[in-house]
Order: sequence, then structure tokens, then C-alpha cells
Amino acid sequence: MPDRIRCTYLLESPIDIGRAAELLASEQSIGSFTRVAGETDEIIERFCGRVDELRVVAEDTPPSLTTSLPGIDERSRCSRAIATISFPVENFGPNLPSLFAILLGNLFELQELTGVRLEDVDIPASFADRFPGPAFGISGTRRLSGVVSGPIIGTIVKPKLGLEPAAIADLVQMLGDAGIHFIKDDECMTDPPSAPFSKRVEAIAPVLDRLADRHGRKVMYAFNISDDGDRMCRNHDLVANSGGTCVMVSLNACGPAAIAQLRRHASLPIHAHRAGWGMLTRHPALGLSFTAYQKLWRLAGIDQIHIGGIQGKFSEVDATVTQSARACLGPFGDHAPIMPVISSGQWGGQAPVTFKAFGSDDVIYLAGGGILGHPLGPAAGVRAISEAWEAARLGIDLVDYARSHEPLASSIGFFGNLRQMRATGNG
Repeated sequence: MPDRIRCTYLLESPIDIGRAAELLASEQSIGSFTRVAGETDEIIERFCGRVDELRVVAEDTPPSLTTSLPGIDERSRCSRAIATISFPVENFGPNLPSLFAILLGNLFELQELTGVRLEDVDIPASFADRFPGPAFGISGTRRLSGVVSGPIIGTIVKPKLGLEPAAIADLVQMLGDAGIHFIKDDECMTDPPSAPFSKRVEAIAPVLDRLADRHGRKVMYAFNISDDGDRMCRNHDLVANSGGTCVMVSLNACGPAAIAQLRRHASLPIHAHRAGWGMLTRHPALGLSFTAYQKLWRLAGIDQIHIGGIQGKFSEVDATVTQSARACLGPFGDHAPIMPVISSGQWGGQAPVTFKAFGSDDVIYLAGGGILGHPLGPAAGVRAISEAWEAARLGIDLVDYARSHEPLASSIGFFGNLRQMRATGNG
């Protein structure tokens, strides 16, 4: 029997939920709103999507989304189900845009659906092996960063826009001397007139070399090369030829074809930012889960990916962030695990709960304001993050550990109060 890609969808519909699932399967394979000439039984049998399993999870619920379906309004009642819908591998070809278009295409616009969300995808080896996947993953990231164990501690250049290349280079110098492992451009920093890409590389690369000579380890700097496919490859080469060890891309802005092109070309790890993720997932009845999302981008060949952060500033709850981390660290065919990147309001106080929840310190732990806004200065911010993770790994209470570690004590006093004010709307 030919291999099939199996998708798990959450569906909601005011019509018969089984019929709604069949409409999705047809729409994303051979279907139109009516049978057409040439749509033979043989074609239907060979190429049509198929509903393999349907489990109703709720009935008599109000519609989550509006629809143009006649006679349906906010007073209508709907059913919800978890549906396993499969598509023949031969429908796709070795083509990531086709995979995205079928799994995440017009199905979101079907008027019979008032909710549809891709929760997971099972991709057989006959398809997944057509793509190289991550070139570096966790082990390669650790090798190039020189951090063989424990979290890779990093930061983001802030302010995200406005600094000239020389000022960014000075910041890198200071952070490198303070012991930082990883620094990245902000997702908004691409090639602005105030800090053109080539000038940033020209200013920062020599600093990274000097730091490596001084400390015996090269700081991994993720230069944001996001652009069209050809320019990304040229930007990558500029970084590589300057001795850099990482490039960064904004996944949703660049798209699967450009990321796959970069992966085929690249000799450096690809740090993936998911800017725009909220619009894809924040509504519980629409979009897709991170479990499915990271699989699609792991196929494309990324090595590191942002997952948000526990007790962070974004909307995802801690359990969701934990699930995202475990998805990155878990198996996916023969493709290597990828490094989860923690960010979003991190300052070190979240280290113990993060370490306990993830069951691993194979993470890049980014603190922007938590380092650059430390009351004793950025160098103390780096030390405070390191001390917080030391306490977490040793199983020592953070406050107890802070009694003999001044940078951490200052972080707790400052950021702990700031977080409390923010939670009450006063910060």
C-alpha cells in the first residue's frame, strides 16, 4: 500500500462532523465543489485524501469562528472532533511548498468549518528522507559554541534598532568578556540604513575573533540574514567567509522554499525565529500546534528554533512551552533533534522551573532585558543568568544560592519585583 502523510486535525463544524472531515480531505487533494470531467473513480481512489479516524470530543457548542454558510450564526450549535486525515505521498513530490499548501491551505477557508487546527503530522520516511533536515542540531551547536554541557546562555542586541555597527561591536566585546555564549540580532534587524548587514558583519567579526583568542571559545553570533533566497545565501557566505558560526532567519517571513534553499547551500547552523507565530496559533480553534510546526521546519533543515519561555511575557502557558521544548528534543525519523531557544521576558528566575519542566538543559537561554537591563550592568546580568542555572542544575533554592552570589541576588530583587508589578498591571 502506498505511503501516506497522516495529519491530526481538530475540527469544528455546524454540519455533520464526519461530512466536514470528508470535505477537508477532498478539498486538499482532488476535490472541487462538484465532480468534474476526468475525475474518475481510479483518480479518486489513488489521489484523494482519506478520513482514517474520527473521534467526537464535544457537541452542542457555539461556533468558534464566523462563517458564510447560509443559516449559521452565533446562535448555531456545532460539534468538534479529532480527525486523522491522510494524503498519499505521491500527491506532494519532494516539495515543501506543496506540503505546506496541502496541510495548511484552503482548508482554513472552508465555510463548513468553524474551527480547524493542525495538531500533529506523521510523515513517513519515504517523504522525510527526501530532505536533509538539520545539519548541526544540538550536537553541532554545542561544538561550534564551545559549550559542551549546560544551557547555552545568550542575549539579543538591544535596542533592537538604532545602534550603529560600531556600537553593536562594542556591546559584543563587553558581553563576550563577561562570558556570554551566544548573541543574536533581533528579528527586526535585517539590513537597515543605520546598520547595514555587510557593515555589521565587518564590525562584529573581528571582535568575535579577538574574543576567541582571549578566552579560547568563539561566541556564537546569529546574524539575521533574512531576505529572499538568493540574497540569504549571499549573506550566509559573507558571514561564513568572515569566520562566523551561525546565521538567523525569520521563518514565516522567508517561507519554506527560501529556507530549504538556504539549507542546501549553508555551511553554518540555521537559527530560526518564528516571528508571527501568534497569528498562527493563538486562537485555540485555528492554525496549528508547535508540535506540527517544528516538524515542518525540521524537514526544511533548521538547527535551532524559538519556543517562547516559561513565565515569560508572551501568551503561551508554561505547559505549552514545555511541550514545544520536548517536541524539539524528541525524535523525528532520522532527522536530528533541534535546539530549543528560550526567550520572552527571561532573567534567570525561571531557570529552576524550566530545568525541571524540560528535563534537559539542551537549550539556548536568551535574556535580552534580563542581561542588558541588569541593575549592576550587562556583565553582571550574564553572571546572574549563569548563577541561576547553576542553582537549578544543583537543585539548590534560588534565594539560598543568591545569598553568596551578588549578581543573582540583584536580579531577584529587581526583576522579581518588576515581574510582580507587570502581573498586577502596575509595571
